[in-house]
Amino acid sequence: MEAMTWTLDGMAEHESVIKGSTFLARAAPVPDETAALAFFNEVAVPDATHNCWAFRTGQRYRTSDDGEPSGTAGRPILSAIEGQDFDNVMVVVTRWFGGVKLGAGGLVRAYGGAAAACLREAAKIERIETLPLRFHCPFSIYAQVEAKLPGWRAEKTLCDFDAEGAWLTLAVPVEDAEAVTDYLRDLTRGQMVISRPDL
Repeated sequence: MEAMTWTLDGMAEHESVIKGSTFLARAAPVPDETAALAFFNEVAVPDATHNCWAFRTGQRYRTSDDGEPSGTAGRPILSAIEGQDFDNVMVVVTRWFGGVKLGAGGLVRAYGGAAAACLREAAKIERIETLPLRFHCPFSIYAQVEAKLPGWRAEKTLCDFDAEGAWLTLAVPVEDAEAVTDYLRDLTRGQMVISRPDL
């Protein structure tokens, strides 16, 4: 059983004030880098001193210190994301300088701490790795298959009807894919052809 990973259930924010500087952390679930950068553009504050950020989506991650000393902002934010087992998450920490320099160690603690607190307080949901299954579902069993989806934790990602039924693509949790495939084959006495299209 692999370790559980989490993503956010929506946007979250957390504000902290350290030696006069205000740090506002905002986090959001993001499917990919494009969405992460779009979120940054949405929440970055142009007249703030710094807008530092980090995101992770699967194996991809990026960080930005936005003018803070190298490694004192983006990297600690990423550490906060990874430390709480988050994936598909972008965190932007905006700083308004309060007149007192924090030093490198102080910055690492401030940025990492703001990001960690924001994620700790956020509503999170378990991130389940899924596989796509594509098959033709005759009308005679369509309702039966549809009724099974919640129990399978499966999501319908494509549905195209034709004269005999529907072409369905389901996103099925990896650990349940075999059981779902077996069920569908049994239901059609082995007649159903199930493919796994590459997404």
